[in-house]
Amino acid sequence: MFGAGGTAGSRVASEAVDRGHRVIAAVRRPEATSYLPAGVRTVTGDATSERSVRELAPDADALVVAIGGGERELWRNAAENLVTTLRGMPAAPRIIHLGGGSTLLTPGGTRILDEPDFPAEYRESALGQADALDYYRTAADGVSWTYVSPPPLEFHPGTRTGHYRTGTDQPVTDAQGRSVLTYEDLAVAIIDEIEQPRHQNARFTAAY
Repeated sequence: MFGAGGTAGSRVASEAVDRGHRVIAAVRRPEATSYLPAGVRTVTGDATSERSVRELAPDADALVVAIGGGERELWRNAAENLVTTLRGMPAAPRIIHLGGGSTLLTPGGTRILDEPDFPAEYRESALGQADALDYYRTAADGVSWTYVSPPPLEFHPGTRTGHYRTGTDQPVTDAQGRSVLTYEDLAVAIIDEIEQPRHQNARFTAAY
């Protein structure tokens, strides 16, 4: 798993460990990983490194990517590295890429990140996640991937309920028109998808 130390990634790691999965976290500084859940093994690694992917892939059923905090190119570079490294590899693991909610579509069919009122400070990272999604959709032949989008706005730490609903390219909304989910329940949705694939070579989103 890449990005296990982040707010979302650490919850995905916890959910996986709680369900009995073996989790290996590829991090840049293994010596500073006290924040990771008990039971997670750490190794030095990076989602943009071919060597890291090759070292993790043989023993993995899925490679989860939950990275953040970089320049726009980070997400596309990670997607491209994963795809090109895994392509043609025997029994290659599936890619589970935790992407951005702003890549979801409005009722009018435009991306949320392209709306006039989208915050400028988040635009570069949103475009980076959009670049990664476009890459998977157009160039990821020969590998199995799933891109996961959280709600675009109301996505926050909270309680694990184990319940959620899924959609594809538009936010899942409740009777009030809100799209809300906790990090904990997104982790549930991601591990559910790994255990019982329903969105292979596709994007899905989740909310209550």
